[in-house]
Amino acid sequence: MTRKIFGLSIILFLVLYGLVTGYMLDFIFLYPLFMSVMWILGGVYFYFHWERGTPSPETAPTVSEYPFVSILVPCYNESANVEETIEVANAQNWPDFEIIAINDGSSDDTGERLERLAQEYPRLRVIQFAANQGKAMALRMGALAARGEYIVCIDGDALMHVNATAYLVRPMVENPRVGAVTGNPRVRTRSTLVGKVQVGEFSSIIGLIKRAQRIYGHLFTISGVICSFRRRALHDCGYWDINMITEDIDISWSLQLRHWAIQYEPNALCWILMPETLRGLWTQRVRWAQGGAEVFFKNIVRIWKWMDHRMWILIVDFVLSTVWAYSYLLSLILWSLGKFFVMPAALNVPTIFPPAFWGLILAFVNLLQFVTAMTIETRYENKLLRLLGWTIWYPLVFWIISMFTMLVAVPKAFFKSRTKRAAWGSSDRGFR
Repeated sequence: MTRKIFGLSIILFLVLYGLVTGYMLDFIFLYPLFMSVMWILGGVYFYFHWERGTPSPETAPTVSEYPFVSILVPCYNESANVEETIEVANAQNWPDFEIIAINDGSSDDTGERLERLAQEYPRLRVIQFAANQGKAMALRMGALAARGEYIVCIDGDALMHVNATAYLVRPMVENPRVGAVTGNPRVRTRSTLVGKVQVGEFSSIIGLIKRAQRIYGHLFTISGVICSFRRRALHDCGYWDINMITEDIDISWSLQLRHWAIQYEPNALCWILMPETLRGLWTQRVRWAQGGAEVFFKNIVRIWKWMDHRMWILIVDFVLSTVWAYSYLLSLILWSLGKFFVMPAALNVPTIFPPAFWGLILAFVNLLQFVTAMTIETRYENKLLRLLGWTIWYPLVFWIISMFTMLVAVPKAFFKSRTKRAAWGSSDRGFR
């Protein structure tokens, strides 16, 4: 609780400081602009430094050695998807590997389907849980049962590119300091506007953020849907925390606090299912935001050692994002009150919209961000620019969603018991 109070005090202090000193509105308008510029610069540098001129995902990378690899597939109510996922995983362009599917107490026939698949694919082993224990526990048990030093993790509805395993394992084989590698998920549910704009989000925001974070310091999180780990690194940090609602964010911080490097590998492609309803999208994003807040509260006290200074940028980024959300909420409240009451000068909020000049600059930077990111991402999906018209204004929507989810998620994380296990439930997988 002391850690939570300390972290929340920092956020509240910054919000109140901005209100009292009159900088709140400037911060609200300029922070998204600043972050977009940082993402663009970091993403462009990453591209020219690491991506440009490298082979495409269709070309298998050359690896100095080809060790045995374990592919973990945690499943919960994946009856409609698991057969395709296992079939694609079994076709990986890697000489020696096993597949371990963990059925986490599914209420549908996922377990029966996996048992049948095990008869068809000799590489497949199945672990059955009698009750839902949560994805973190499923991954823990899979890792303990795995025979490989290198472990690839995918979701039960994910379709890996045939060369994904090679790209995920190569950085760890070539560099003993690399403890994990995160891949490049591509959205395949595109039948509604919600689905289509997420294609742009993963390209212009999430992919660009990962590139930028890799340049500036450490990654806030791997993509839990497609990633790989060195077993020794997992053991060093105590594996996945079964009480955290987003195990991928937590394991990312745990590894980096133990000074293991995490690399982003855009050639490690994986096609995933995403929500295509507003309700499903809201549920997913609140969970993501709550997971980030839980990790923040968990680590806020222990992170202030100089040896962990490269992680400070993640703390600063999270705090500023949260301060921005609560500052915008406070400005909305004060602006609304100003319509009915005479407000003191220090509490007067004349507008909740950016001035015309800054609004024009923000719109231009949003456009530049999308064009930059999608130009880079056409290496991995050559028809991506066709969706530009659907998604061009999504950065503005992204900040609105981030604001509301943060407002809900931070209190949920603050009051959540650390002893409550994080089980998972069935989610919106879109309309295919």
